[in-house]
Amino acid sequence: MKIANHKLKILIVGSGGREHALGWKLSQSPLVDRIFFAPGNAGTSTVGENVAIGVNEIGRLAEFAEKQQVDLTMVGPELPLTLGIVDEFNKKNLAIVGPTKKASRIESSKIFAKKLMKKYRIPTAEFAAFDDKKSALAYIGKSRFPVVVKADGLYAGKGVAVCSNFAQAKSFVEKLTGKIVVEECLVGPEVSFMVATDGVNFQSFLPSQDHKRLNDNDQGPNTGGMGAYAPVPIASQKLIGRIEKEIVAPIIKAMKKEGCLYQGILYPGLILTKDGPKVLEFNCRFGDPETQPLMTMLKSDLLPILLSIVKGTADKQKIIFKPGASVCVVLAAPGYPGKYAKNLPINGLNDYKDVAVFHAGTGFKDKKILAMGGRVLGITSYGRSIKEAIKKAYGVIGRKGVWFRGMVYRQDIAHKAIKNL
Repeated sequence: MKIANHKLKILIVGSGGREHALGWKLSQSPLVDRIFFAPGNAGTSTVGENVAIGVNEIGRLAEFAEKQQVDLTMVGPELPLTLGIVDEFNKKNLAIVGPTKKASRIESSKIFAKKLMKKYRIPTAEFAAFDDKKSALAYIGKSRFPVVVKADGLYAGKGVAVCSNFAQAKSFVEKLTGKIVVEECLVGPEVSFMVATDGVNFQSFLPSQDHKRLNDNDQGPNTGGMGAYAPVPIASQKLIGRIEKEIVAPIIKAMKKEGCLYQGILYPGLILTKDGPKVLEFNCRFGDPETQPLMTMLKSDLLPILLSIVKGTADKQKIIFKPGASVCVVLAAPGYPGKYAKNLPINGLNDYKDVAVFHAGTGFKDKKILAMGGRVLGITSYGRSIKEAIKKAYGVIGRKGVWFRGMVYRQDIAHKAIKNL
């Protein structure tokens, strides 16, 4: 695939905080000329140009990239990848970062991923897969609790439940459609581990940690993520080496052997058990909100890293991070992750020292920026230490800083990091 030698036009597909953070980082590159976001949000319009094309409009996205002579497309969310956006762009010889539809099954089908891990002896939880609810419930009824129940397909980060009794499991199973996976419940801290791979070689980003539950102390319902931080104190260089050797390298090799060459961002969600790191799930893209602290910590220019994926030179592109730490606190709309309020005016969207305000569910109405989505903003700080980063992030949240009516946020993001220092 040919990449131009001049300054590049970039298209970022998506509309969340992850895409704003990626665009923010790419806008700092001397190699970038222009950035488009499809569809973007109110924040992305400050670093590029929003285009009214949905993430699922694959044909229109390819036509736009062709017409605008876009040099490289970066796909944020999983949906367009699982719909085959990479295959469509490849047909038109358009450079794009992400796995093909076939390869993205590593996220879109939990059963595909679990069977692959079992075949290639990649450490993960014991599991059973079912085509119908009745069989799944019969199996759960004979299981030892707690058990983990997962939807086979995509559920926007909400298709997993840890069930401590049969009644909880039955209630969750009844809400699901399609195939179901039941797993043993692994115990230990979770770590998000993302790599850039060209299908053979890879380079790792900093380990990070997401906070899935809505409320403090990991209470309440699962969400798309209420905050994240990087680096993770318990993820030592020795542990990182083990993750790369026992999980990342084998899964990339396995995908190639299975005829699913995987090129793009690969993100195993891990749990650090007493027996070592094990895979909870694979994702076929950058995490959200983990990308926000990762881009804040990234010292290297992001563009050469992305280009190394499509050029097949990932082994030659070193990824360098700043010292210190970054913390992202998500501000969500009242009612999230259920039915949430919309069209709420946001105050305090100013420039803050060492704090970036990444937009997720925002939009314009009468030239005012309003909260329009579930997760609205990601307040993302940089500090010399994790304690300093926490203080800076929370220091700009509230009526004297960034505020909107009824906003919901956790007050313990990255507190686990302090405990593990």
